[in-house]
Amino acid sequence: MRTLRLVGHSLRMMGRYKLRTSFMMLGTLIGVAALTLVISVGQAAQRKMLQTFRQYFGDSTIIIFDGGGRMMGGPRGQGARLKIDDIEAIAKQLPGIEAWDPQQGLASSVRRGEAADNAQILGQSERSEKVWNRKALRGEFFDDTAVTGSARVAVVGETVVRELFGNADPLGADIQIGSVPFRVIGILEPWGTDPHGMDRDNEIVVPISTLMRRLTNVDTISAAKLVVTDPGRDQEMAEEIRKILRERHALSEAQPDDFSIHTAKEVRRTLAGVERVIFLYLPLVAAVSLVVGGIVSASLMLASVNERIGEIGLRRAVGAHREDIRLQFLMESAAIALVGAMAGVVTGYILARMGASRMHLGAISPWSGALVGVLTSTVVGLVAGLMPALRAAKVNPAEALR
Repeated sequence: MRTLRLVGHSLRMMGRYKLRTSFMMLGTLIGVAALTLVISVGQAAQRKMLQTFRQYFGDSTIIIFDGGGRMMGGPRGQGARLKIDDIEAIAKQLPGIEAWDPQQGLASSVRRGEAADNAQILGQSERSEKVWNRKALRGEFFDDTAVTGSARVAVVGETVVRELFGNADPLGADIQIGSVPFRVIGILEPWGTDPHGMDRDNEIVVPISTLMRRLTNVDTISAAKLVVTDPGRDQEMAEEIRKILRERHALSEAQPDDFSIHTAKEVRRTLAGVERVIFLYLPLVAAVSLVVGGIVSASLMLASVNERIGEIGLRRAVGAHREDIRLQFLMESAAIALVGAMAGVVTGYILARMGASRMHLGAISPWSGALVGVLTSTVVGLVAGLMPALRAAKVNPAEALR
């Protein structure tokens, strides 16, 4: 019964001092909302990055990009020199390459009647489905005959279908890429947004020969992906590829590479650095805001003790013990922190949903972030209320009543 009376009295005091209580709750709300937002969006981003990594790379993958430099920066050589003949030479000279596929691309307007879209056009070979790990969900992919004959056929992404066709069936329909007509023969598997924020469903894949001859009028490629039979030799093979390309491009020792080579191991190291930021540094910043909120709460509770000297003295005079006063202030701090934490969880979840939707990260799970936020805020609230509670319990009732 005594505990219930203390709880009721604490709630009445929180209602009496609304402004102070609101400021104390606000600090907890911001900290918990930040934790929930960062952890929820971070988990969704990690899941998206791993999905993209598995689709785009893989343990058996080596990717060559036109132009020098590395993923994290470095010297850059002259670009626009990588050709399909280079990749064919690598596949012939270097044992252990299971499959390969070139790629060239451009951004272009796409039209169908009055409907229009700005899409990324990718030129690839008939090996694209196997090498890039993205199949045609409906219809079919183009074959080697289409590549050899520079056929004007296209496999389109879901965003393109939605923008140009709405609810109509795109298979067999004609679209216009730039000024060149193409026939839609397939619809790509959905991909979503990549880590750079690009909508990978707003893409159209055409035979690379068609793109190079009819759309870009170039004889170079922007990238090539190689699938190797022994993932354990990827670093060794990358070095061999580098030697072959430097020799074919007649580069002297003083000249930097005019291409860049990336293996799955390099990408994993980059992902590990990104994950450290997502799951260590960002939650740490959010936790700091929660601690700052606890400090503000402690300061306001200490000020509250001075304001409520008369109340404390009266309660002591009618029989309240020191532990009753101490427990009352601790309960007030814990209750304020808990209510602020629950409001923070709701706010953080709403913000996380909005952020994940904007970044196309898919579904989010706020429970781990919410649990961490509520537990942390409760502990911070209790610690913040401890000093005011101890100070209130030491108040002399006779001096307080005077």
